[in-house]
This record gives sequence, C-alpha cells and structure tokens, in this order.
Amino acid sequence: MSDRERDDTEQIAEETERVEETASRAGAEEAASQAEEPPSAGGDQQDEVEPSEAAEEVQTPQAVEEAEEAATEGEAPPEESPEECIATLEAELAEAKAQADHYLDQWRRTAAEFANYRKRREREQAEFVQQANAALISKLLPVLDDFDLAFEHLPEDVASSTWVEGFALIRRKLQAILEQEGVSVIEAVGKPFDPELHEAVTHEESDEVESGHVIAEVRKGYRLGDKVLRPAMVRVAR
Repeated sequence: MSDRERDDTEQIAEETERVEETASRAGAEEAASQAEEPPSAGGDQQDEVEPSEAAEEVQTPQAVEEAEEAATEGEAPPEESPEECIATLEAELAEAKAQADHYLDQWRRTAAEFANYRKRREREQAEFVQQANAALISKLLPVLDDFDLAFEHLPEDVASSTWVEGFALIRRKLQAILEQEGVSVIEAVGKPFDPELHEAVTHEESDEVESGHVIAEVRKGYRLGDKVLRPAMVRVAR
C-alpha cells in the first residue's frame, strides 16, 4: 500500500467515528426528551384505577341506605304554613302577656306593702312623739296646779300689784303653750261621772246636783288629744 492510500484510509476512519459519535449524541437527546413528556391519553396502555375509586364504584345496599339517611338528616325542615305561623305567634304573645301580668301583680303587691310600711312607720313615729310630749307635759301639770292654787288663795291686798300681774302673765303663757301642743281641760262640774275621765274623791248627798253627777272639782284633769293625761279629781253626788 502506498502512502496516499494509507492517508485516504485513515481519513475515512476518522469521518466514520465522527458520524457514529454524532448519531450516538442525537439518540441520547431524543431518549431524554421522550422521558420528560407525559404519557399520551390515546396510548395503547390502559389507565390505572385507584383503590379508593374502585371502592366508591362498588357500594353495598347498607352503604346506600346509610347515605340516604345522612342526606335526609341534612335537609332543612319543612316550612310552616301561614296558619301554623299565626298559631305559634299567638301562643308566644299569650305567654308574654301572662308574664307581664305576673310582673305587674308583683309590682302592685310590693308597692302596697311599701305604702303600708311607710304609713305604719309614720304612725309609730307620731305615737312616739306624742308619748314623749305626754311625759313632759305630765311633769308640767303640777306646776300649773300650783299656779291655780296660788291665784285661788290670792290675798286681796296684793291682787292688784304688778308682780301678781306678772305671775298671771307667766301662767297664761304656760297655758297657751300647752294648748298649742293639744292639751285641753277635762270638763267635770255638772257632768255625769265618767270613770275614764273622772276620779271620785267623795260621794256626797246634794239637793242641787243630780245623783251620779259631779258636784265640784278638787283638781283639774287634762287630755292630750284623745288620750287622758290625768283624770279630774271630783266630788260626786249620791
């Protein structure tokens, strides 16, 4: 073999290796691109079925019945008719009215009890004040008795003196104060004897006074309103 033939043979071998290398690279790229693409829907392979889907497709009669019951329970209640709505509203109105009447009755009872309590307290307070006044006035009555006795036995030679007139003024002021507090004198002379108003000291024969009537008064009696502070001491005819 000549040198020229040897050079041609080596050149052909190099071109053959280059073509094979190019073909090998192209085949590798095509295989990689096919691996990345998703499988075609129209392929020859049959789609796989998941186990859960298969279980859903096959249902027993009991499962169907349970599913229907669950659907029935989830449904909304049927709407009421107008007549039923009116009856329900009337029942609720009657119940509210009964409750309002109950509350009104309780309020009236409470108001009446409070009014009675307030009246009772006012009456008790008035009685307490009256009793306190009665106790004080009862202590002043002997002073008024002393004034009465003094003026009944007043000597004639001093009856017109200025100091006697001053004592008479003091006596009238005391009587006016007692009258302002509701004190009044119990009438006795000539009146029928009343054991609630009079206290008999003696029983005497009398031609001028009817039997059972008061002849004379020994000591005056007084009342505070309707209450007797002190009965009148009297002499009674038989």
